[in-house]
Amino acid sequence: MGLFDVFQNQFIDIIEWTDDSRDTLSYRWPDEDKEIKNGAQLIVRESQLVQFVSTGQYADLFQPGKHTLATQNIPILSTLQGWKYGFNSPFKCDVYYLNTRLFTGNKWGTANPIMMRDRDFGVVRLRAFGSYDFRIVDAPKFLKEVAGTDQNFRLDEFADTMRSRIVSVFTEALARAGVPALDVAQRYSELGEALLPIVNPAIRDKYGLEITTFLIENVSVPPEVEQAIDKRSSMAVVGNLNDYVKYQLGTAMGQGGEAGAAATAPAQMAMGFGMAQEMMRSMQGTSGFAPAPTAGFAPAPGSGFAPAPAAAPAPVAAAAPAPAAASAAALEVLTPEQAAQLLGVPVEDVMAAITAGDLKARKIGSAYRIAKSAFDEFLRG
Repeated sequence: MGLFDVFQNQFIDIIEWTDDSRDTLSYRWPDEDKEIKNGAQLIVRESQLVQFVSTGQYADLFQPGKHTLATQNIPILSTLQGWKYGFNSPFKCDVYYLNTRLFTGNKWGTANPIMMRDRDFGVVRLRAFGSYDFRIVDAPKFLKEVAGTDQNFRLDEFADTMRSRIVSVFTEALARAGVPALDVAQRYSELGEALLPIVNPAIRDKYGLEITTFLIENVSVPPEVEQAIDKRSSMAVVGNLNDYVKYQLGTAMGQGGEAGAAATAPAQMAMGFGMAQEMMRSMQGTSGFAPAPTAGFAPAPGSGFAPAPAAAPAPVAAAAPAPAAASAAALEVLTPEQAAQLLGVPVEDVMAAITAGDLKARKIGSAYRIAKSAFDEFLRG
C-alpha cells in the first residue's frame, strides 16, 4: 500500500446509516477519528434527518436525499469553521442521524390513582391507561434535551420520562374537563382527541417530539366503588319489590319439592305478615261482645197476662288479647335481617336501600329498626 493510499483511508468519502432496528431514536455516526473531506457524499434516507454538530454547536440540518458536502451546502458549518472562501482541507464534525418514523403502540398508565371530584361519587380515585404514537419533529431540541451525545439512543431509555409527562398532562386535562367518572368510558375517543392540543405544545417545547395519536383504553374506579355500583344496578333491575316477591312465589311453586319449599319461604312469610296485620286491625276495633236484645211482646189489654221480666244481662267479660295480635304487634318494628328474610334478598341490599333513603329506618345506637308503615310504603314503591 502506497503512502497516498494511507492518507486516502484517513478521509471519509461517504456518510450513510442503514437502520436495522425498530427502536433507535438517534445514532451518532462513528467517524473512527477520521476527517470528512471536501466533496464527500452524505446519504439521508426517508424517515431520517442528519444533524451536524461542530465543537458542541448545532450546525446544518439535512433532509432526506443525497448531498455533496461543499461550502454552499453547509453554510452554518462554514461560518462556524471560518471558511470565508470555501474549504479545501478535510474537517472533523459530529454527525447525528435521527429516526423520524412514527413510533407506535407506546404504553402509558397512572402509577397511582388520580384524585378528582365527581358529581356522582363526590371525591373519587381513578386509574387510567392507554397508548400513544409519536415522532421526532425538532432534531436540535431532541438532541439537546433527550439524547445528548449518546452513541445509540433507544426508545426504552426514554419511555419512563414520556410516560410520566403524559400522565401529568392527562391528569390536569381530565380534572379541567369535569367529565363524570361513569361517562368517561363513553368518551375515550373524544377525550384522546381533546388531549392532543394540550399535550403536544408541552411535549414539543420540552423534547422536540410530537404525539400523533393518544388513546385512552381504560379508566377504572376502586373495587369498593365498583361493588357499590353493582349493588345499585341490582336494585334498579329488581324494580318493584312487591311484584318481585310475587314472581318468586309463582316460580317456586312451579318447581315443587324441597327447592320450591325453600324458595317460597320468604314469600310465605311476607303473606303471613300481611294477614297478621289485618287480624291486628280487626282486634283493635272490637273490645268485647254485646248481649243480644231480649225478645218480648205486648199483652193484649184485659188479658190478665203480665209481661215476663227480662232476664238480667250477663256481665260482659273483657276479651283477652289474641295470640295472633300479639305476634303481629311484635312485627310492628323490624330489624334489617327480618326485612331481608321477608323480601328474600341479602341483608346488604336492605342496608343499601336504607343508606340510599329509599327505605326509611331509625338508627338506635349501632342498630337500625324499620317501622312496619315504612316497610309497607317501600313495598308499594
